[in-house]
Amino acid sequence: MQFIFISYQNHMNNSEFNHFLGKARDAKIGGHSAWCVQSTGEKVAVALALNRADWLQEVGYTIPEAIDRAGELWVKLIPKIAQTLEDENA
Repeated sequence: MQFIFISYQNHMNNSEFNHFLGKARDAKIGGHSAWCVQSTGEKVAVALALNRADWLQEVGYTIPEAIDRAGELWVKLIPKIAQTLEDENA
């Protein structure tokens, strides 16, 4: 039973990573206009991943509030998302 849970959890993490990466990539490439159509939760997580405090301010979030809103899983993914986007530009 534990194997099934771990497998499901890994699948969910990969799915969430791919979703988050897609949103962050869209905003990095498309800029503000691509970012502003995202949900509020996506906006704050993407702003954190892209190091855009100005975008957080625009939606009325401080960094601690954004971390709380993004949720534990997406916050854990931020370094990997940022590194993946950086590697894509290398």
